[in-house]
Amino acid sequence: MVELSKENIEDIVPRIKDYMFKEFDLEIGGFEAEFLLDFFNKELGNKIYNKALLEISDEYKIKFDNISEDIIYNLEKQN
Repeated sequence: MVELSKENIEDIVPRIKDYMFKEFDLEIGGFEAEFLLDFFNKELGNKIYNKALLEISDEYKIKFDNISEDIIYNLEKQN
């Protein structure tokens, strides 16, 4: 589960309420919206976090490989 700050929760809860009303014509309270947020965070939070970590790791590997190639090229002795 990803740790959400109080500010994050206060920002997301009204958006969940709006979404539920617009998409399902269903009015829910803040408690229900926070409950849904908690449920999806528990079910998906780690998966989303791990996916993001993998994507950024792949990006850094590419950048590191490019930097390594540049360093090796610059260190090579020319005949």
